[in-house]
Amino acid sequence: MRSFQSIGIKSVLRITEDAAELTLDIPEELHEAFRFQAGQYLTFKTFLNGEEVRRSYSLCSAPYENAWKVGIKRVKDGVFSNFAIDQLTPGDVLEVMPPMGNFKVIPQKDLARHFVLFAAGSGITPILSIAKTVLKEEPLSTVTLFFGNKGFSSIMFLEEIEALKNQNLTRLRVIHVLSRESQGIPLQKGRIDAEKLAQLHAAFLKDLTVDDVYVCGPEAMILAVKSFFEDKGLNKSSIHFELFHSGIAKASMQKEKHLEGITCSVQLILDDDSIDFEMTQDDDNLLDAAQRAGADVPFACKGGVCCTCKAKIIEGSASMRVNYALEPEEVEKGYVLTCQAVPTSSKITVSFDE
Repeated sequence: MRSFQSIGIKSVLRITEDAAELTLDIPEELHEAFRFQAGQYLTFKTFLNGEEVRRSYSLCSAPYENAWKVGIKRVKDGVFSNFAIDQLTPGDVLEVMPPMGNFKVIPQKDLARHFVLFAAGSGITPILSIAKTVLKEEPLSTVTLFFGNKGFSSIMFLEEIEALKNQNLTRLRVIHVLSRESQGIPLQKGRIDAEKLAQLHAAFLKDLTVDDVYVCGPEAMILAVKSFFEDKGLNKSSIHFELFHSGIAKASMQKEKHLEGITCSVQLILDDDSIDFEMTQDDDNLLDAAQRAGADVPFACKGGVCCTCKAKIIEGSASMRVNYALEPEEVEKGYVLTCQAVPTSSKITVSFDE
């Protein structure tokens, strides 16, 4: 089910000067469709100033809480974030797509794992959901959370994180790293980059087994964490990351804007219906081409960092410029992010129903 549903806002809670927590009022008949796993996100749609705006926000609530909450941090000149924080009130209605995303944890109560979590800024939203879920539903496991922010006043969910730590004193460690505020500990001052990672590892992880790493935040931090733990010998499949924005994706789009001399016949399958159209050099990717043909296809970021526009190639072939959302196994099965997929065959059939 990848269609939008009209969902009411249950509450709006300001959690910092520039961030708010939205609680959604999911009707009983949609609970099953909106069932989620810790770490997944929701896609929102509304019309602002006469234009359609779509944004994806990670759920910060845990599945066992039977609540649907997202954290939204203000982005400078951000159309949706400023609207959500400044104008949304209980009772307002937004269009919301059911939960999606491969950045998730599936708890296994008999396992004893050590989860190392990294978050910066609003990247805490899916990480908080993951931490709560592991601590509640995987009782033998432990969690170490490294959380980067400018200062204490900008920390989203600070009170909830502290309460979670106090409830799990032997199983949860929280290390705050502040870039613009001193805690009196040089180790915890600065940004989480390659140099800081080495210091944090030596101080907090050196003698511990690390089973799974989850990281959400700026692209530079994600790449640093990924590289660091790969160098430490951790299997790539145990390093999970969620990227909200990608400068690399934007640069790639600018460099490879058009198809190079290829005209492709496209058959698109959506909601058991079929749409046929031609792609030309004016189309950047399958998603853009489908929209120009009038197809109401699912999408959100258009930057290769979420998987809302995921579809499966049934016939033909395509290459993706960037992919920050699909697992290797999905790519092997023929799935692509249509916002990044450019056909490499003269004919292609793509299904959004698989």
